[in-house]
Formats: sequence, C-alpha cells, structure tokens
Amino acid sequence: MALFGNAHAVDPAAAQQEYARILAQGEQVHAAYQLIRDMILFTDRRMILIDKQGVTGRKTEYHSIPYRSISHFAVETSGHMDLDSELKIWLSGSSVPIEKTFTKGVDIYEVQAILAHFSMR
Repeated sequence: MALFGNAHAVDPAAAQQEYARILAQGEQVHAAYQLIRDMILFTDRRMILIDKQGVTGRKTEYHSIPYRSISHFAVETSGHMDLDSELKIWLSGSSVPIEKTFTKGVDIYEVQAILAHFSMR
C-alpha cells in the first residue's frame, strides 16, 4: 500500500483533538503526520492510517494497525540528492510492505524510535 505525496509532522495535541472520536478511552497520540489529505497517527496502542477518499474527501477509511501486527520495519534516511526519507512496514502474514515517504523536515529517526518503542512491548 503506497500513498503518493510526502508526509510532514503535525502537532500531536491537535491530532488528538481532531481525531478524538476514533481513539479509545485514554489512548494518546504520540506523533502525527499529514500526507496531502491523509494522516498517519502513532498512538500508545496502534498506528492509524487515515485515508480521505473521493473528490471531496468526505468519505474516510480508518485503518487501525496494532503494533503487535508489525513483523518488521525499515527506514531509509534522506541523502544529498534525495531529500525525502522513507518508511516501510511489514505486517504479519503480508509480504508487501506499507510504504510512506516523509519530507526533509520530518525526523525519520523519531518515526523509527516510536515504532521501535511501541512494537517491542
């Protein structure tokens, strides 16, 4: 599952408030990234992919991925010519990774640290 466009960081508190309706009681957003119209939320319990669909974006798919479902992941840092970083996440039972691209301003090491912290629980 690859999404087009590059993700940039969003204030976790703002994402917590905007997406409160889809969060479990007590669930906390630790990091959030905007990808054109879509969002990626990293909470203390799961990763949530928010996919706005259609021309108006009124139809939305919320894809919840418990960290225990992640079998492994990889990050690719930006280089001199390629300013974007990449994240690949493999889910148990799937050979095709979920791929996300992050802009220069996103600390891919922070993304990796969040995944490492929560998927190693």
